[in-house]
Amino acid sequence: MYALVDCNSFYASCERVFDPRLACRPVVVLSNNDGCVVAASREAKALGIAIGVPFFRIRQLARKHGIAVRSSNYTLYADMSQRVMTILARFAPEMEIYSIDEAFLELRGLRCDLGEYARTIRQTVLRWTGIPVSIGVAPTKTLAKVAGHLAKQSAHSGGVWVLADPARQEEVLASLAPQDIWGIGRQLAGRLSRAGIHTALQLRDADDTWIRKILSVTGQRTVLELRGVSCLPMELVAPASQTIVRSRSFGQPVTTVEQIEEAVSMHVARAAEKLREQHLLAGVLQVYLMTNRFRTDQRQYSNAASARIDPPGDDTGVLLACALPALRRIFREGFLYNKAGVMLADLTPRRNMQPGLFDNFDRDRSRRLMSVMDRINARMGEETLRYASSGFARRWRMKRQHSSPCFTTRWDQLPVARCC
Repeated sequence: MYALVDCNSFYASCERVFDPRLACRPVVVLSNNDGCVVAASREAKALGIAIGVPFFRIRQLARKHGIAVRSSNYTLYADMSQRVMTILARFAPEMEIYSIDEAFLELRGLRCDLGEYARTIRQTVLRWTGIPVSIGVAPTKTLAKVAGHLAKQSAHSGGVWVLADPARQEEVLASLAPQDIWGIGRQLAGRLSRAGIHTALQLRDADDTWIRKILSVTGQRTVLELRGVSCLPMELVAPASQTIVRSRSFGQPVTTVEQIEEAVSMHVARAAEKLREQHLLAGVLQVYLMTNRFRTDQRQYSNAASARIDPPGDDTGVLLACALPALRRIFREGFLYNKAGVMLADLTPRRNMQPGLFDNFDRDRSRRLMSVMDRINARMGEETLRYASSGFARRWRMKRQHSSPCFTTRWDQLPVARCC
């Protein structure tokens, strides 16, 4: 048996933990530069606010209904996610972190009422973190996804839904469309609809040969999962990244190469940290920049340049030495730039590194230096130590006019309790 634990309206819930005034109030969280809605509480969705809608379109609606608006605070969300995942790990021998707000638990071998056990998990997470979760329990991960959806949507489930009974599984699958099933996208659902399959139950009972032809081996695994045959093993270790991308839109249009260099330097430093966290080396670095393609009243320009890192490395200084000359090759005067970023590719595990015959790079010194920087930044806050090329004033910094404090990761922003 598997349990899917899904945090309810996670970003909005994180904001509510440290601001009790938001408890029953609609809440929306905005994307970088406060552009679009990326998360909304149930109360906000009930007002018709869709994910992805530009904020300026709902500004009047927000004022009318007293909707709380917050800028995205990913530092807070990542820390709260880690706390939730640490608690969940206490309840199962194996756990797969599926996303920032979802995790699979394997409940094999438990001799207890799984519904009560799931409710205990839910109550513990809520009590220890303040984050509400929904839990779906089923014999396969795909059915657990279905059960998790039912637990979140049903007002009578108490946040827990156990989908173990085959008869109950048939009843539920008959009420769902194929696109409601994990792994079946809109394009595949359209193909199934043209073939006369309009419910998840019909998909489950379809002929194996036909399914393999229409949906390939991956789709056949999904069908077997709907039949109660577990085909998707737990991924206990996150797969290594194929690429690492870091980018942000500017808070205001940028015209000078010096300001773009600051942004690119910051992105390179953060991407290099990710490399070292995953014990990877990068062989290729790409820098790109672009204007705002949605502004039809402005001249448009975008370009990218790549540089080979030979030998592959994870040293921030080495990556900067490749990135900044590449940026200057593609920068053009006279444009209002909206975004810049970097991508690291051709990633290989550090243990596979083979130095060249004439390679004289001091890797021991580099490893010690990067290790010291990472430890200090992890303990004292990001960018406590930084390369000077990433700048200090940063007039291009993205807009965060509605940002909440980093309640759990900065000493100067810890919540304070006061006597009334």
